[in-house]
Amino acid sequence: MRALAATELLAIWERGLRSARHTRALDLLELALPEQSRDELGRLSLGRRDAALLTLREATFGSRLECVILCLRCSERLEVTLDMNQLRAAEPAIVQDEAVIETAGYALTLRLPNTIDEAAASQVEDGEQARQVLLDRCIVRASRDGRAEPVRELSDNVIAAAMATLEEIDPQADIGCAMSCMSCGYQWRATFDIVAFFWSEIEARARRLLREVHILASAYGWREPDILDLSATRRQIYLELVGA
Repeated sequence: MRALAATELLAIWERGLRSARHTRALDLLELALPEQSRDELGRLSLGRRDAALLTLREATFGSRLECVILCLRCSERLEVTLDMNQLRAAEPAIVQDEAVIETAGYALTLRLPNTIDEAAASQVEDGEQARQVLLDRCIVRASRDGRAEPVRELSDNVIAAAMATLEEIDPQADIGCAMSCMSCGYQWRATFDIVAFFWSEIEARARRLLREVHILASAYGWREPDILDLSATRRQIYLELVGA
């Protein structure tokens, strides 16, 4: 997978300024997997989506990630460096989009959540209701003794078994890192959100590119496309020559 060009990076950033998280994810996926339609990309499981975004991010910005995390107990600012391989889950033994399980007398047919499901859940402001929207969409069928049962009437234990199965068959959808605060000693598991993290990097790079365009256009009278077509190394040399 190739890196995002400067022009693509600026275009995707400008396009996504007022977009929701799931829309930004699909915009990036269209660049990562151009051979697939937007509808096909929207139906990729969250784990497969995030795996593709990790690869695109690595191609664009490299394998190291510089993160800032606040301790959940004392709010200490922690600077953490991660390697991309720390964020890649092992492929499940059986790659599948659906699973059938039996638990506590129930038979459940489950489907892996995707970006379309995530978009539907985002329309609900309450976190518990959003979770229920995902469950309603991803527990395709629930039955007991051959009779269909409403998803909303399933017990917490049954829901927990369903969620555990979904995580097992799509492990990349829930990636976390073990964290420890050196100030207070608190330890916890921090979830890594590739969509939000990648977008923050894109925004920072886009603003830097615009600044470079402004400086070089002011100094030399060059057009924006010509400046963006320069390699990062040549742009930096010209910036140094004008004292930026």
